[in-house]
Amino acid sequence: MIIGIPKEIKDKEFRIAIVPAGVRKLVDSGNAVIIESGAGLGSSISNEELADSGAEIVENAKIVYSRADMVMKVKEPLEQEYNYMRKGLILFTYLHLAPLPELTWVLLDKQVSAVAYETVGYDDGYLPLLSPMSAVAGRMSVQVGAHFLEKEAGGRGVLLGGVEGVEPGRVVILGSGTVGSNAAQMAVGLGAIVTVMCRNPACMTNFNKSFEGKVNTRLASEEDIREEIKRADLVIGAVLVPGATAPKLITRDMLSLMQKGSVIVDVSIDQGGCTETSRPTTHSDPVYEVDGIIHYCVANMPGAVPRTSTFALTNATLPYALAIANKGLFKAALDPSLKKGINTYGGMLTNKEVALAQKREFTDIDKLLN
Repeated sequence: MIIGIPKEIKDKEFRIAIVPAGVRKLVDSGNAVIIESGAGLGSSISNEELADSGAEIVENAKIVYSRADMVMKVKEPLEQEYNYMRKGLILFTYLHLAPLPELTWVLLDKQVSAVAYETVGYDDGYLPLLSPMSAVAGRMSVQVGAHFLEKEAGGRGVLLGGVEGVEPGRVVILGSGTVGSNAAQMAVGLGAIVTVMCRNPACMTNFNKSFEGKVNTRLASEEDIREEIKRADLVIGAVLVPGATAPKLITRDMLSLMQKGSVIVDVSIDQGGCTETSRPTTHSDPVYEVDGIIHYCVANMPGAVPRTSTFALTNATLPYALAIANKGLFKAALDPSLKKGINTYGGMLTNKEVALAQKREFTDIDKLLN
């Protein structure tokens, strides 16, 4: 199989979908790898390193897409890449299709077999390809939130850790999964007062055990969320329903409860955001203000730390990429975790949550693969 790696074009997206060691493993397995020139530079990976590992370096993305059987990316295709989509192409990347009906239509119309990193998963709910980037985003959420709380950045002028004789800042985390737990680790480490909103009592118990009582936990009911955000300096949206649009846990009217100059970092923005006032932003223009509340809604947060993120991501994706390359998607999908990742196949929408979010017809992938 020919695996193509184009350069990412999303704003300030410096990651690349493969590292030299991954190239070598694919090539040693009898595959070919073609990579757009300069694709790795943002992650401090040179053309020479990739070529020395066995990749062919080509001039532009058009060549990559025209020759590849499978294209591996980091982020979803943007409008300028839509014309590269074609029948039979396997696309392996983060897609987050629920809030992207236009991209979904393109993938269906072009009959692309699209495998989304974020929906590859096990029956117990673990998402192996989303987890490493969720960990990065969770840790970053506290960093960026602390920055935008600074007065010169528009915030309340609160130091999250406080100092002796002054109460620390208050951080409220909506969600207790990978993003939430990593955000909590960072916030606790800074010395903030941390409250995590959990979906059920069992989740609260587990979280309390993990953090040895260093965080407060509450059920994520509307009443409890309203009470907590009144005192919050930083609110982190860490909600995930795999494949589906994120629930709106903070409505527009609830912003009036919050302190002016407090910050919302909505990590859920890839799935539409968990705040009614959230809309995607970029690293170039990361924040906006609604009713005196700063919103940070960058949809590719880990792209700001590409060296760490690239290696963490490719450690997770490479085994699946090898399976697809060596067996073909049909046989590789015998692995039920990979099968869950197939969002479109043969012009059919095969992810139920995306279908519900976009009110489209859903086709069970088992009917297409059997």
